[in-house]
Amino acid sequence: MTDESTSIPLLVQKAQSLATQIEFTQSSLPEVGRLLHVLTSHIRQGRIGEIGTGCGVGTAWIVSALHPDTTCITIEIDSQLATLAQQLFADNSNVRVLQGDWHDLLTDAPFDLLFADGGKAKLTEPQTLINALKFGGLIVLDDLTPEEYWPPEWQGRTDPIREFWLKDPRIAAIEIRVTAKNAVILATRIQ
Repeated sequence: MTDESTSIPLLVQKAQSLATQIEFTQSSLPEVGRLLHVLTSHIRQGRIGEIGTGCGVGTAWIVSALHPDTTCITIEIDSQLATLAQQLFADNSNVRVLQGDWHDLLTDAPFDLLFADGGKAKLTEPQTLINALKFGGLIVLDDLTPEEYWPPEWQGRTDPIREFWLKDPRIAAIEIRVTAKNAVILATRIQ
């Protein structure tokens, strides 16, 4: 039997510790992190973007699988969090932590992989996110609740995120459960 903490990369453990230390509760789930780790490991030469660095937990999962010829650029709107993340990744020359609005990340597009974590970009500007991908590039959208776990006030409504991302003809997408009560949409640009 494997101790779960030994299968978590050291950099991820450091980011998790930082989040605990400053009581930041919005870090990526470990299951989302493992998915990012797997997807990142297949990019041998390219560019990965992340919207919403937070304390760098999701970023650390990405960086732990990052090929030396691949760059990771992550952006955080909160200046204190951005500074902490810059310190966390200071020894990683192919990682840049930016402070600012997520639109500032677009100057580094197109991306082979884009993790749209923080903010409301996946809801308010999905076309912009698709345009930020290379053809064949992947996007990960997390923090989705499966319909059977929706609160009563959501019942009978259409989820605009799923409505767009699972039906837009420019992408091929699938919803994947990462835990019983958490899902992600994984999509690739086909047009």
